[in-house]
Amino acid sequence: MTELLRPQQAASLLHVTYGTLASWRHNRRYPLAFVRIGRKIFYRQEDIEAYIAASVVSGNGPRNQAITKKR
Repeated sequence: MTELLRPQQAASLLHVTYGTLASWRHNRRYPLAFVRIGRKIFYRQEDIEAYIAASVVSGNGPRNQAITKKR
């Protein structure tokens, strides 16, 4: 059975505040799935892990032009 986490637990795992997580849900700003059971909100552990894995940024990309541009 999938473990369901309360928003406070999910926020802690993501290192954001409860309010930030609520804002993400409301605005659909980030593709983090959640489960609504009645009025209660939950997050699946595997969805949080997938969101974190998808958010990894490689350090091998091109540098920002504003930083490398000489005057």
